[in-house]
Amino acid sequence: MKITEENFVPQLKKKNERALEYVIDNYGWIIKSIVKKHLYNLESHQEECINDILLGIWNNIDSFNEDKSTFKNWAAGIAKYKTIDCRRKYLRDLKNEDIDQIEIVVEDDVCKEVIKNDLDRDLDELLNCLKKQDKKLFIKLYVKEQEIDCVSKEIGLKREIIYNRISRGKRKLKKMFNIMESRG
Repeated sequence: MKITEENFVPQLKKKNERALEYVIDNYGWIIKSIVKKHLYNLESHQEECINDILLGIWNNIDSFNEDKSTFKNWAAGIAKYKTIDCRRKYLRDLKNEDIDQIEIVVEDDVCKEVIKNDLDRDLDELLNCLKKQDKKLFIKLYVKEQEIDCVSKEIGLKREIIYNRISRGKRKLKKMFNIMESRG
């Protein structure tokens, strides 16, 4: 069976590897351009990130809905989030490196700061649709990975209220993401 624009999504859902090759050949440029844009200063991590994106497409193709978005926009969304994950992983790995194995280079601090600023800007852009207090909750719980009980005590809200705010915020983010996909 020849893989075409009309049948590559159903074939991906059937786990046909030739359909993934079609994605690479026809949509690889989108993935590469997003990776280069967001990981421009981490060239050694770009190939691994592209592989993670392709694996994400392969593993999550069942969640793609042609009625809500084009494949191109859906794949671009996966690419954007995977590049954010790659930058986070890079920062986490920098924190966990063995001090005896590190070659001190001033450039790493600059690179780390640039990535951190990019992440902060991307995160701020993603969470801008939320109310200020809800945005702070998301950052405390999902970025700083604080425990819900600690956050509850810190801001003086019951756990149930926090869960409700987070649930509403997730729905709002999902709705905004679907709107952004359909515009692209």
